[in-house]
Amino acid sequence: MNQPAEIVPGLKNSEVAKASAELENAWTLPAAAYTSAEIGTLEKERVLRKSWLPIGRMEQVSKPGDYLCLDILNQPLMIVHGSDGTVRVMSRICLHRGAPLAEGSGNKKLFVCPYHAWSYQNDGRLKKAPLMDGAEDFDEKNCRLPEVRAEIWNGFVMINFDDDADDFAPQVSKFDDYFANYKLGDMRIIRSMEFDSHWNWKVLVENFMEAYHHIAIHSRSLEPLYRARDSKIIDDGQPWSILHMPSAYGHPPEGFPVIEGLEEWQQTDLFATVLFPYFLLAVQGNSTIWYQVTPTAHDRLMLTIHLCVPESSLQMEGFDETAEMAEQLVSAVHHEDIEANDMVWKGLNAPLSKQGRLSPLEKSIWQLNQWWLGKMQTSDA
Repeated sequence: MNQPAEIVPGLKNSEVAKASAELENAWTLPAAAYTSAEIGTLEKERVLRKSWLPIGRMEQVSKPGDYLCLDILNQPLMIVHGSDGTVRVMSRICLHRGAPLAEGSGNKKLFVCPYHAWSYQNDGRLKKAPLMDGAEDFDEKNCRLPEVRAEIWNGFVMINFDDDADDFAPQVSKFDDYFANYKLGDMRIIRSMEFDSHWNWKVLVENFMEAYHHIAIHSRSLEPLYRARDSKIIDDGQPWSILHMPSAYGHPPEGFPVIEGLEEWQQTDLFATVLFPYFLLAVQGNSTIWYQVTPTAHDRLMLTIHLCVPESSLQMEGFDETAEMAEQLVSAVHHEDIEANDMVWKGLNAPLSKQGRLSPLEKSIWQLNQWWLGKMQTSDA
């Protein structure tokens, strides 16, 4: 007797059905959705390479000639502020023999290949290819570094490897409206912390998007301020999730000045947000924390946590001391989350690991699961 085709390759249909149930009856994704290298490869093609991904902030490339190098889904890229004023995201691989043109960050008018000295203008056009006399039909003017589709949204540089994908901004217009008072475009990165993390990216996103674990992992740090039982999800069926955590004390966070123009409840409360798949922002009354997720394999990611404040806060008295204290607090909370994610990853890789029931407090995880399953389904499902 023929077995029905798998709805999501590599996962049993019964497992998919349990994860697809309504929240009150829903289960987690099965362990293979996180631990399988084969599913990770499929996920990269069906989900990650077809989604809008945040890779930088405009203040990181604020001047003409500024560039920032990154590796995204095995593709070496660079964000470049061209001398013509346009910010582009381009391959940083030489068109000749494949050597990288740049590393790190800096400011250049020309990118010169260290291998054979081919040089490129900062808009991607090939300027000079030495000693190519005799190469028939070779025209320097027709050579240009490939670009990746990019949009600037609230100061974030977004990319999508899928040329046919819908524009990003219209998809998130309601999200934009919800957080308009926070002026995300005016934020500036003031501190960044890097963590080499040995988990599937969904483990980190799931932990970020629920306050249920405050009662244990963050019992002394976040739970007294933002109680798990008070958390709620803003639900409007969009490709994102917003976790609203009301303040238990009803006063703005300490440290940086409160953002002008916020309503009273916006000054005090904390929001954890994810624009699928992994654009993570923690938004509060005086700052925003961007968790920059960069998957490097199915079981590994680089995480850079950026602490951002309005440009006006840069001039406050005692700024350096306040920024240092804020960085220490964010780092301490994340080290608690590292402990949690390590435990989950060990459990997911255990031979007897099974799907678990979701709590109603984990609705954000359920929302992400529905989106992910939809992207991962076979075309004839």
